[in-house]
Amino acid sequence: MIRRLTIATSKKAELQEITSQVRQVVGESGINEGVCHIFVPHTTAGVTINEHADPDVARDIMARLEVLAPAGGAYLHVEGNAPGHVKSSVVGCSLALMVEKGQLTLGTWQGIFFAEFDGPRQRSLLVKVVAG
Repeated sequence: MIRRLTIATSKKAELQEITSQVRQVVGESGINEGVCHIFVPHTTAGVTINEHADPDVARDIMARLEVLAPAGGAYLHVEGNAPGHVKSSVVGCSLALMVEKGQLTLGTWQGIFFAEFDGPRQRSLLVKVVAG
């Protein structure tokens, strides 16, 4: 079964940790060993894994993405959200994580982050846990 999580973002651009929500879906799946697929069905949002212990890491990532695709840059796409499209493509829209003994196999310092680049909005995140 595919689970649809709702992510409420509060800023134009932010990384929001969603590790606990994804862990809950994995736990409720009852799957002991397999893969957890995460997909963001939006063109100005994404999902990534990085350090969750130090909030400066997320701030650094967002600052560097802003340098890469600044809000005031020269874009052909005129809707005003072109930087969000670029940042989403850089970050990516999906992840595949291993599930072992009914748990996500993340490293000690790793967390899963929803990346918002055109908020604030209500967003969807699709999660499917597959045995195997």
